[in-house]
Amino acid sequence: MKNEPMGSLAENVASEFNYGHSSMKSVVFAVLALWLGLVLFLGFRGAFVGGADSPPLGIFLGLTIPLAVFFSAYFGWSAFRAFVLKADLQLVSAVQAWRWGGLGFLSLYAHGVLPGLFAFPAGLGDMAIGLIAPWMVLGLIRQPSFAASRRYKMWNILGITDLVVAVSMGTLCSGFIHGLPLNVTTGAMAQIPLVLIPAYMVPLFIMLHATALFQARQLVQSPRAKVQGSRS
Repeated sequence: MKNEPMGSLAENVASEFNYGHSSMKSVVFAVLALWLGLVLFLGFRGAFVGGADSPPLGIFLGLTIPLAVFFSAYFGWSAFRAFVLKADLQLVSAVQAWRWGGLGFLSLYAHGVLPGLFAFPAGLGDMAIGLIAPWMVLGLIRQPSFAASRRYKMWNILGITDLVVAVSMGTLCSGFIHGLPLNVTTGAMAQIPLVLIPAYMVPLFIMLHATALFQARQLVQSPRAKVQGSRS
């Protein structure tokens, strides 16, 4: 008799959690869509294009504001933090396979649209992360605790590092620093459609890497992980 109320309570808690997770998923997808629409709107209006002798402030704001919102929400909003910590890591990691599209940077360099000083580190770094992504997903499928492994965490850290290097080189090659041996600048990255990369895709990829690292940290700190680690 006593087990029935307890079972009913557990079902209610699970139901509330699933409802909250579903609601948060809807909010997140709506925000992603609105964010994409805003970047497109501003991009078509040329809001990200700066002066030839000034740093690319528009792109900097387009990159950092979404990241500031993401990390503020994670650390300050428990419902969003719970959503991030329950995200499907297989999907989160699989999305990084799109980084293979970094080959496009090399193609744009070959056509004289982007400077090699930016295109090569950005393109090759993205391609490397994208190529490894399927192996990370396979590791998660075989063993979910793979998320706490050094290989998985290093892959995510390197993925963020690659994006930071790409943004840094893109800034240096934007034309406001004189004396660099550039035949062409990264000015095209401030215009549609390429502006979608620094103002939407890059911060989104960083958020996904951060999500994976947050979950890896939680898994390492969990009692079950500690017990498994002591047995191995």
